[in-house]
Amino acid sequence: MPYPASVNRSLLLPVLFAAAVAALPAQAQAPNSAPPGQAAPQLAPAKPYKPIPVTLPQPYSDATFIAFRKQLADIAKRKDRDALAKVTANNFFWMTENGDKADKKKSGIDNLAAAIELDNKDGYGWEGLTAAANEPTLQEVPERKGTMCGPAIPTFDETAAEKVAKDTGTDPTEWGYVIKPDVEVRAAARADAAVIDKLGQNLVRFMPQEPPANGADQEQFVRIVAPSGKVGYVASDFLALLGSDQICYAKDGGNWKIAGYAGND
Repeated sequence: MPYPASVNRSLLLPVLFAAAVAALPAQAQAPNSAPPGQAAPQLAPAKPYKPIPVTLPQPYSDATFIAFRKQLADIAKRKDRDALAKVTANNFFWMTENGDKADKKKSGIDNLAAAIELDNKDGYGWEGLTAAANEPTLQEVPERKGTMCGPAIPTFDETAAEKVAKDTGTDPTEWGYVIKPDVEVRAAARADAAVIDKLGQNLVRFMPQEPPANGADQEQFVRIVAPSGKVGYVASDFLALLGSDQICYAKDGGNWKIAGYAGND
């Protein structure tokens, strides 16, 4: 399968990865996972690969958007659905791999609630909204003039990434990136485990597994394959997926509003 880095610039990037807006630990376990009772897809064996550097997106510095993010964070903290409705566009879109899933007969807030599972009893929707409010990066959406979606994605050599995916026999959903240089790779999913390698700010292959029975902290660590070919564990705080679902924004009468959502088919 070609490495879809060029698709990453489009609104449909996130649905190719079906990742969550919220915390990475849940996201990082998503690639190659399987429903309970079913065997996970067979992973390609670990092998060395060429490091592909990534350049992280810069924060969107528009003062009005920064103020809107603070407003959105406050709404999420209070779980104020009425206030959220006021900052959600009526013509809300919900882009998925199969097109716009938004029900045009429903209000913007109802479609947003469905897209981010706002009414989930475990509060995932509100947590995701909090994460979105704390996300400082945005990218323009060529398909929709005036619409910006976040989180933005990093840039990297797409041709080289395609070759690495082909050489390792991997799927694009198995890849993420390291958000800082010199990140330690440990021999086990524990903070006190031996350091066996270090990662640069590059693309990295995720190699998830079933949670171990020895009590290792699988929620805080992700199993990866380093460019050296070594298999180890990295603290999830230092990793990100190439694609996560995105919340999109646009100005309406000079005020920012949540305009749409991309992902979660």
